[in-house]
Amino acid sequence: MQDDRYEALTPETLPDRLGGLDALISRVGSAAGWQVQEVGDGNLNLVFIVRGQGAAVIVKQALPYVRLVGDSWPLPLTRAFFEHEALVRQAARDPGRVPEVLHFDKAQALIVMEFLSPHTILRGKLIAGERVEGLAEAMGRFCARTAFRGSDLSMEAGEKKADAALFLDNVALCDITEQLIFTDPYCEAERNHHTPELAPIVASLRADEAVRDAAQAMLMRFTAGAETLCHGDLHTGSIMCTDTETRVIDPEFGFYGPMGFDLGMLLANFLMAFFSQPAHRDEPGEMQDWLLSVVTETCAAFEAEFARLWAEERAGILYPARLGHGDAALRGLMAHIWNDALGFCGCEMHRRCLSLAHNADFETISDTGLRARLEARNIEMGRQLLVARGQVPDASALAELAREHDGKDFL
Repeated sequence: MQDDRYEALTPETLPDRLGGLDALISRVGSAAGWQVQEVGDGNLNLVFIVRGQGAAVIVKQALPYVRLVGDSWPLPLTRAFFEHEALVRQAARDPGRVPEVLHFDKAQALIVMEFLSPHTILRGKLIAGERVEGLAEAMGRFCARTAFRGSDLSMEAGEKKADAALFLDNVALCDITEQLIFTDPYCEAERNHHTPELAPIVASLRADEAVRDAAQAMLMRFTAGAETLCHGDLHTGSIMCTDTETRVIDPEFGFYGPMGFDLGMLLANFLMAFFSQPAHRDEPGEMQDWLLSVVTETCAAFEAEFARLWAEERAGILYPARLGHGDAALRGLMAHIWNDALGFCGCEMHRRCLSLAHNADFETISDTGLRARLEARNIEMGRQLLVARGQVPDASALAELAREHDGKDFL
């Protein structure tokens, strides 16, 4: 870099500005031979693929505003710092599951990282009806390992408190979550939008005091339950896959929160893929069956890995082995995590139909009448998860609830 003054990159300026970085030269050769392509299609950042000498790297740079909205919604560049810090911790807690970080520049808010190829975004694969071998096991273990190893079950107390204090400064990204997931879907808000035919369902949901109260209870868990370092935005757009490999990207929303947060958000996105399938193929049954198997197997992998870590790596201040905590304590903790996961799942199912950033699973359905019917099933299931999550004891019951809602018309 010429100096420390922040400047957004372009495909034209990137080779000159980053051409001296050993992290790029060692992977893709000298800047004179680079091919630079801007591929960012997300809501917040610039993303470039830099190719040379038969290889490639990713350059990701934060913008000082929400890209989806524009400069009317400013955001601090420090989110790149939190993404870098989260990636480093996730790499240690679940090795090989996140891209390798090659270089970080705090002043320019950019990260140079491993280019994942031939991986593609999971959401697109699910819309296309493509399956990923090992997806459930990989994601269940990722959620369990990051939840356990980032908590007081595993970390030294002082280290965990210092880390929680560090991520507490990720204020702006947490504010997005607090508003868009837990608040805006349940009232009239400037940035809300929904499929017009959903109007009766939306009015009913927003008039439901039990739903509003439950969403605020989940917001309180989000803000006050600093149990572990969460990815913070774990959905099918934050996962890249081949047919047999799964990797996790984009943890810039990283924060210390409830152990069930990432799991709940992930399950919600699997369920939305399930509900959207009738619009994407003539015979959706087999894909829907597979998606529900992903839901149940993800939860099974989470539980099995968490139990293994409980037995082998419980070195923190919580449930110390010298006090003789056994299976009953583990079951109680797992019930606590599951209850949270269901509540967060319900909120995410609402947010993606009613708030600012929607899912392509539904948004790519051009027939708005059909889209609304499928979204209504999703919204009504989310309502039940919020207000009656204590009546969904396990993943099998969650999958059965999804099947029940998939067979109903709410409009």
